[in-house]
Amino acid sequence: MTVVFVVSIALLVGLALVSAGIGQVPTSPLEVVGTVLHRIGLDWGPLPRHPAGQVTLLQVRFPRVVLALLVGAALATAGALLQGVFANPLAEPGVIGVSAGAAVGAGVVIVVGGAFAAAWSVAAGAFVAGLGTTLLVYLLSRSGGRTETVTLVLTGVAVNAFAGGLMSFLLFTASDAARDQIVFWQLGSLNGATWQSVAVVAPLTAAGVIAAILMAPRLDLLALGEAAARHLGVDVERLRRNVVLVVAVLATAGVAFTGIILFVGLIVPHVVRMLVGPAHRVLIPLSAILGAVVLLAADIGARDLVTNADLPLGMLTSLVGGPFFFWLLRRTRARSGGWA
Repeated sequence: MTVVFVVSIALLVGLALVSAGIGQVPTSPLEVVGTVLHRIGLDWGPLPRHPAGQVTLLQVRFPRVVLALLVGAALATAGALLQGVFANPLAEPGVIGVSAGAAVGAGVVIVVGGAFAAAWSVAAGAFVAGLGTTLLVYLLSRSGGRTETVTLVLTGVAVNAFAGGLMSFLLFTASDAARDQIVFWQLGSLNGATWQSVAVVAPLTAAGVIAAILMAPRLDLLALGEAAARHLGVDVERLRRNVVLVVAVLATAGVAFTGIILFVGLIVPHVVRMLVGPAHRVLIPLSAILGAVVLLAADIGARDLVTNADLPLGMLTSLVGGPFFFWLLRRTRARSGGWA
């Protein structure tokens, strides 16, 4: 288990160095390290030889790398939480309407504000609408003071369908320029990464991951069954409510500045479960690390697969994630006859 953590962190650092070096201004990993060390006051390592190299690293590439780390960790942690509390391997943030609500919020801001709606207003609209949609799903799924898992999931499906209709209406009524912006936002991208967006996403992601780790022991007890968990002192209803809230914060923080990015929250927890087992004390922190690794790798592919082009990140994760998840599904069922 320790080996898995060490390898994952080493892979994370290596991909971060590679990602920071990719671009029109060539930068070696040593120059990336040297820039970081000089920035923190250590006069070690070489600086970029290109005149614009250091500014490019500090103002363009580093924010993009850090935002990729944060968003990947947030989405993977949210997926691990939902799969644990629902005991459902298909659970991910989109199930409870977070992504669909965020898309509607961003779409409304773009249509109302025109094609040149400020990035911050679009992100704020996505964040508020994502949280509001999640709260609505939770309230609609309650009955008799309880929230049944199946009811919550089905309510999420219905709200997702309604949000899809709203998005179709927004696309139909929007101007050509606004329509293009909505579609591009839905495809997902890290192009707009800035230190200001990092400053917003970082505390929300850190708080969400810490809260998820603190809830891990109760999720392990819930895995024994609701009745057994209640006998062991777990307030199941309160745990579900807290998980939904934390997932809403993580997922909306993750997509507010990047747009919709699919499959990270679905696949990463499965891979981690295959590596270290189902214990949430290990599953959640390792999911956060590998979620960051996956999104960094996807962003490297998005910038490097096509010359002089930056592919939409959400499109790439869907193209890779869909077949990978199908393979994972077949492999898991063939080995165990069901889900672990």
